[in-house]
Amino acid sequence: MDAAHFVHEAFLGNVWSKEPVFIPSPSGRSRYNVLGALNVITKNIVTVNNDKYINAESVCHLLSKLAARRCGNMRITVVLDNVKYQRCEIVKEYAGNIGIELLFLPTYSPNLNLIERLWKYLKKKCLYSKYYENFKDFKQAIIDCLEKQTTEVLQELQTEPS
Repeated sequence: MDAAHFVHEAFLGNVWSKEPVFIPSPSGRSRYNVLGALNVITKNIVTVNNDKYINAESVCHLLSKLAARRCGNMRITVVLDNVKYQRCEIVKEYAGNIGIELLFLPTYSPNLNLIERLWKYLKKKCLYSKYYENFKDFKQAIIDCLEKQTTEVLQELQTEPS
């Protein structure tokens, strides 16, 4: 589980050209947040999205979505970063009440969190070197990319070097 905060601004990419190429850039004041959990077996993603804040309530909402997908007595272990809103007592207590085990990664080790590859891919495919005139289009591009993740995205993630 991890959160990605996408700001409606220019995401620079690599473009080769004989002449300089300038693309318009939005103001960067609006932010779209995605809190996601990646199933390491099925490679499906469950998300909670908003354009305000990711907090303990958001984490609890995502945990409840994960619990609803549980098959029978299947054990669920969620691997999380050491972000304050993920390791607070509210989240720990809620996870315990719905039977989800929380496993916290060491501090400053994002490379151990598998969902980081998905965030990197998402930025590369739908944000780098692209201009979205308004926040609505920007948000929809992220949503569309997340919806495609179960097919074409996962094929590329399996072969793409980290």
